Amino acid sequence: MPGEPLIACGVQFDCKLADAAGNTEFVCGELADASTLHGSRLVVFPEAALTGYVFETAREAADAAITADGPELRAIARACRAASTWTVVGTVERDEGGRVFNAAFLIGPTGIEGRYRKIHTLCLGVDRFAGRGDEFRVWDLPIGRIGLNICYDGTFPESARTLKLLGAQLIVLPTNWPMLHMKREQTQMRAYENHVNYFAVNRVGEERGTVFPGGSLAAGPRGELLAEGGSGPERVVVRFDMGASDRNRVVLAPGDYEFDYVADRRPDTYRPVTDQPQSGEPTGSVEPKA
Repeated sequence: MPGEPLIACGVQFDCKLADAAGNTEFVCGELADASTLHGSRLVVFPEAALTGYVFETAREAADAAITADGPELRAIARACRAASTWTVVGTVERDEGGRVFNAAFLIGPTGIEGRYRKIHTLCLGVDRFAGRGDEFRVWDLPIGRIGLNICYDGTFPESARTLKLLGAQLIVLPTNWPMLHMKREQTQMRAYENHVNYFAVNRVGEERGTVFPGGSLAAGPRGELLAEGGSGPERVVVRFDMGASDRNRVVLAPGDYEFDYVADRRPDTYRPVTDQPQSGEPTGSVEPKA
C-alpha cells in the first residue's frame, strides 16, 4: 500500500560454484521463507548467487553461466509468483553469442522485470572475462522505483547519482565484497549524498581461497544505518521508507538552513566528469577474453 514501508530481506549465503541448479533451489526456498516469516516484498541475493564468482577461465565461466530464458529464472519467477514478492538475484549470464556478463535480474510475480549488467569491472573473479554493461536503469514497480548496481559499481559515485537522477527510491547492490574496508562508510555516503535508500547484500563463505565476510548493509536517505549483517549466513531484514527518497528538500531551520541535493546541483560545472579522457589501463575486461 502507498505510504507503507517496504520490507526487504537480504540473504547472505554461501553459494556453490558452478551449481546453478542447487543455488536456484536454495533461492526459491528463501523467497518462500522471507515472505512467510518476515513479510518481505523484496528479497535480495548477492552478486553471482546462482553461479558463483571465482572462475579461472572464460570457458569455465561460460559453461557455468545461465541464460535469461533458462530454467533457473523460470523457477525463480514461479517462486516469486507463489510468494507475491520480488527479488534481485545475481548470476553469471551467457548471451546467445556465448559472451558472459556479470548480471543481476529483477524478477517478480509476472516474471523477469529487468536485467542489469555490471558496468564497472575489475581484475577479480569472473570480471576478468565478463563483458561490460552500458546502461543504468530504474524500474517502476508496485513496491517502488528500484535501481541496480553490482559490487564494484558502488565504488563510483556516478553510478548511484545516475540512478537517483533517474528517479530511484532504492538502490540495490548485490555484491561479493572480499573485504569490508570502508564499505559501511561507502554505503552510508552513497545513500546520504543522493538522499536515497541503499541496500548492499554481500555473500559469505569461501570460494577457491577467497573468503567473503558478509556484512550486508542498509542505509536510509539521511545516511542513517538501518541494518547490518554479521559474518555468517543470515537474513538481513530492513524497512525502507520509499517516499523519503522523494522528499529531497531538507529544512532544518526555515529560511536559515535548507538544502536539496538534487535541486542545488550545478551540472554546468561538472563537464570534466564526462569529458576527461580515460587514462591508464583498465583492470577489468573491455572485451571478453578467450
